[in-house]
Amino acid sequence: MNGIKYLLDTNIIIGLYQHQPMILGVLIAKKIKIQECAYSAITRMELLSYHAITPVDKQAIELLLSRMSYLAITPAIENETIEFRHCHKTKLPDSIIAATAQHHQLELLTLDKKLASQL
Repeated sequence: MNGIKYLLDTNIIIGLYQHQPMILGVLIAKKIKIQECAYSAITRMELLSYHAITPVDKQAIELLLSRMSYLAITPAIENETIEFRHCHKTKLPDSIIAATAQHHQLELLTLDKKLASQL
């Protein structure tokens, strides 16, 4: 898919935005370029609907997201989400993110060990 290799979970994007050494270390170790990354519609909603987000944070997050590919929720992803959630009994947002990664055959980068173990 146009050079996209990774789907970044919400927690990875937050860590990237906050310049967390652990997150930056993972991206550097794997030699991941921001242009190789995508995010799901649910991640965008989670990031930008945070109740304490400031206008400055919102603008910076939108700029960061603009450097990656956006992956919408399609009927096929809906179906894969239903199947994934039924099999793994995960929360709906996690199921959507996992199904998006699976549908597009991308490696999901997440700090959620439970979710990562289910892929």
